[in-house]
Amino acid sequence: MDSIPLLKVIKTIEKEINDFKPEKIFTHHYGDLNIDHRVAYNATITACRPINNTVKEIICFEVPSSTEWNYPNTFVPNYFVNISKQLDKKIKAMEVYTSEIQKFPHPRSSEYLKINANRWGGVSGNIAAEAFQIIRKIDK
Repeated sequence: MDSIPLLKVIKTIEKEINDFKPEKIFTHHYGDLNIDHRVAYNATITACRPINNTVKEIICFEVPSSTEWNYPNTFVPNYFVNISKQLDKKIKAMEVYTSEIQKFPHPRSSEYLKINANRWGGVSGNIAAEAFQIIRKIDK
């Protein structure tokens, strides 16, 4: 996406917001190593200006081998969702994504995905959890 003007990406997201009127948007973490992820974040945060907008929450997610590999940027989650019952399905779904799944100890391996979910589970008092970072939440 480094060849697409940021304004074009912003306008595309703004159109989707106008069409669907979401109150909550999930996007990539602002510190990801992947340039496309940073473009997506920057375009999303711009398209979600708080004035005259339906979006009240912007939440970042981590992408294994993209979020944690961009030192010293750090993913600091403050919102956790219990995925104990869905973890096996999540891993099976990732395994279908053959162009991205890797062998352990790569962060996009099945083993690491389980370890990471268990880590966030331990942090949040669950067996397994998905971790997110709330960037903005507006209560009106």
